[in-house]
Amino acid sequence: MRLPGRRDGPVDWLIVGLGNPGAEYQGTRHNVGFEVAKLLADRWELGKPKVKYRGLLSQGRAGPGGPRVAVLLPQTYMNDAGRSVGAARGAAKVDLGRLLVIHDEIDLPFGEIRTRVGGGLAGHNGLKSIRQAVGSPDFARLRIGVSRPDTTDPDLVASYVLSRFREPRQEVEQVVGRAADAAERIVLGEDGPDLD
Repeated sequence: MRLPGRRDGPVDWLIVGLGNPGAEYQGTRHNVGFEVAKLLADRWELGKPKVKYRGLLSQGRAGPGGPRVAVLLPQTYMNDAGRSVGAARGAAKVDLGRLLVIHDEIDLPFGEIRTRVGGGLAGHNGLKSIRQAVGSPDFARLRIGVSRPDTTDPDLVASYVLSRFREPRQEVEQVVGRAADAAERIVLGEDGPDLD
């Protein structure tokens, strides 16, 4: 399914990896969006990111002759990611249908990857911040399952997503690779997010 959208701005797609800045958050469940976005920027040889829009921004093409892309890693904390995403989207003149947000999802089992456009935000504060900044929840999402802890206590859930993966690093890297493949298929028009 091809997504509609204007293609007259500086880029055809704005791809956002969600996470928290700082070494203490590297390798945590909440930062899996950063890992996927970094892999895409490396895969597409976008070069060293520039500090722009309260984030790290890499631009180029999604492979030889591919669409023009901007990969953004907001350097605000997750709960305030919309400040970075809103500014970058405005500057890039990207339609909502060509904004792809990559994020962790506790309501999916570890390693499950799903795509969707719009829908509920499942209590994800990064998504809530982006919705507020762009004025709608109708952006594309690549959801990466990190599993849910056996509790509904908000403090324990927060501790869980901010902790490092317990799964072997090799398995995490495989999930990151599969998620990057899924994102690339969307950007190249080979696949599109569906409502799930």
